[in-house]
Amino acid sequence: MIGRTDKLEPTKAITHWKAKDLDFSNILYQPEVPAEVGRYCQIPQNHGLDKALDNQSLLKICEPALLDGKPVQAIIPIHNTNRVVGTILGSEVTRKYGAKGLPEDTIRLHFQGSAGQSFGAFVPAGISLTLEGDANDYLGKGLSGGKIIVYPPIKSTFTPETNIIIGNVAFYGATSGEAYIYGVAGERFCVRNSGIKTVVEAVGDHACEYMTGGRVVVLGSTGRNFAAGMSGGIAYIIDENHDFNTRCNPEMVDLEALSDPEEIQEIRDLIENHAKYTNSKRAKQILANWEQYLAKFLRVIPRDYKRVLQTMKSLEKSGLSKEEVFMAAFEANKNDLKRVSGN
Repeated sequence: MIGRTDKLEPTKAITHWKAKDLDFSNILYQPEVPAEVGRYCQIPQNHGLDKALDNQSLLKICEPALLDGKPVQAIIPIHNTNRVVGTILGSEVTRKYGAKGLPEDTIRLHFQGSAGQSFGAFVPAGISLTLEGDANDYLGKGLSGGKIIVYPPIKSTFTPETNIIIGNVAFYGATSGEAYIYGVAGERFCVRNSGIKTVVEAVGDHACEYMTGGRVVVLGSTGRNFAAGMSGGIAYIIDENHDFNTRCNPEMVDLEALSDPEEIQEIRDLIENHAKYTNSKRAKQILANWEQYLAKFLRVIPRDYKRVLQTMKSLEKSGLSKEEVFMAAFEANKNDLKRVSGN
C-alpha cells in the first residue's frame, strides 16, 4: 500500500472550524509516471547484520544459555565499529524465554575496548553486559530488563569522575533493568526513561528530559536544563555547591531533602552496587561518609507523580490490588485543581 494515495479519500463531512478548510490535494497528488518507475522500495537494503558481533560470535558463545538456560561467561574485545552489540542476542533470549527473559546474570559478557553506537540496546532480563572502556551514543537505549556496567580500563590513568565515558542519549526509552556508569555521561542521559535504575558519576545537559519512571542517582555535577518535561520517576542529586536549582528546569518538578528511611536505603543500595560493580572511588567516599553526604542529597520529583504516590500510599491498606490502587490514585489526581493549575 506504500504510495497508493489513490486509495485515500479525504473526509468531507467535517464541520470543525479549524479542520474543514484543510486541503490535502498536494499530499495525495499522484504524478503520472511509467509503469517501470517504482513507487516504493525495489531493492532490499543490506544492513550488514551478518557482520554484527552478535552473529559473528555472541550467539555461538551464548548457545548453552539460549538452548538450555545454562550460565555463560566470556571476555570479548570490542571496537567502535561494533554497533548494537547484544541486541540480536537479546532478541533470541526473548524469542525463546518470552518477556520474563532469563534469571539475573545468566549471560555475563565482559567487553574490552570502545563500543559503537547502541551498545546493549533493548537487552532483556538475564543478560549482563560489562564494558571496560567507553561507549558511543545511545548506550542501553530501550533497555528491557538487562544490566549494563561501564568503567574505564583498569590501567587507565585519567579521573573517571570528570571524564566522559559514554556518549549522548544513553538509556533513551529504557523500560527496566539496571545500569552503573563509572564516568561522566554525555547530554540527554535517561531521556524518556520509564523504569530503569541507574547510578552515574556526572551528566551533561538535559538529563532526565521527559522521564516517566525509574530512578536516577547522580553522584557529581549536572548540566543545565535537568528534568525538563519530567513527569515520572525520581532523580537524586548530590548538591555539594548548593547551586543545582540554577541548572534544573523547575516547570514540572520539586526539589526536596531526603527523609523517608526506605527511600534512603534504596539509594544507599544502588550506590553500594555501583561501588561493587565499578570500583567507583566517589561511591566509596560517599558510603564511608554517609551521614555527611546524605544531607547534601536532593530529591527531584515531578509534582503530579508525587501526588499519585501519596494517594497510592494512603490506599495501600484498603485491600485493593496494586493495579486497582494505581488506577484509583490516577483517577483521584486526574482532575486535581492543583494539578490543573500547576501548583
